[in-house]
Amino acid sequence: MTLDDYDLLKILADGASHSGERLAEQLNITRAAIWKRIHKLNQIPGIDICSSPGKGYQLQQRLELLDPDAIQQMIPVEHRQCLRDLDVLSVVSSTNDFLLDFPAPETHQGRACTAEYQTSGRGRRGRQWVSRFGKNIYLSLAWNFDLPLGSLAGLSIAVGVSVVKILSRYGVTALGLKWPNDIHVEGKKIAGILVEAKGEMDGPSHAVIGVGLNLDLSADDGKQIDQPWVDLASCISDMPNRNELIGALLNALIDACIKYQHGGLNAFLSEWEQYDIYKGQAVELVMADQSQKGIYLGLNEQGALILQQEKRKSVWFSGEVSLRATD
Repeated sequence: MTLDDYDLLKILADGASHSGERLAEQLNITRAAIWKRIHKLNQIPGIDICSSPGKGYQLQQRLELLDPDAIQQMIPVEHRQCLRDLDVLSVVSSTNDFLLDFPAPETHQGRACTAEYQTSGRGRRGRQWVSRFGKNIYLSLAWNFDLPLGSLAGLSIAVGVSVVKILSRYGVTALGLKWPNDIHVEGKKIAGILVEAKGEMDGPSHAVIGVGLNLDLSADDGKQIDQPWVDLASCISDMPNRNELIGALLNALIDACIKYQHGGLNAFLSEWEQYDIYKGQAVELVMADQSQKGIYLGLNEQGALILQQEKRKSVWFSGEVSLRATD
């Protein structure tokens, strides 16, 4: 999507009818050019612009477009000072990939990116993240820690706790956390976390933290998801302003990074246990070519999973491990 296309979409975002003649006057282009841009916009999943003789063009459903000022208003000054940049994009391959292309921020500082639509959004183990324009939240934060690289193993645990607390604040109930990076509501996935870290063994280290949150998915969207899912619109009756919610989540991510720098994972483990949906249950750990079964005992101080197998305990870090419940 070009800036010119986005300028047209901003006019149509109110959901009202706009004549082709009036749109052409506003953007100083021909009506034929308006038609071409409408056709191009309609190729993006989540955008549905219809045309009616005598009325003009109209979005089937109004859009609340991203607003960097509204997002930043949700972030207290002390946290805003730690955020060197906030990139608000219409279309991006992946908000995580966008930030990974930049040099690491200065120590104890971050750079954030959010987008209306991702063409190649992904979760752990390369899973595709379903994307619809303006329908969900795609948010990433790059943060530079004065910590050894290995110390970031539990960062997704800290982020999961922070996201759950924000969703709870907006009225979502029956929330649960699935190790290492999924947020569930009554056993259905509503959000996922992807942490990609690099750095020196002795520090500093750099992490890009991605959060994807389902806001309003259709049944057709859900056919592309290979696990039970739910969206925010199904969980609460009064949907929050999307920019406000992004700002609240970004503030929580910044706060989590600051706390993690000073207190590590210990600052989050007790809250994780309150939401841990599989603790004490029979589970299966699935890897590329093998699996292990046992009783899930919880996490150790590094965020690794503790598995009880007959008379021995084993410890597993996330990596390429997937956790499933068993009978």
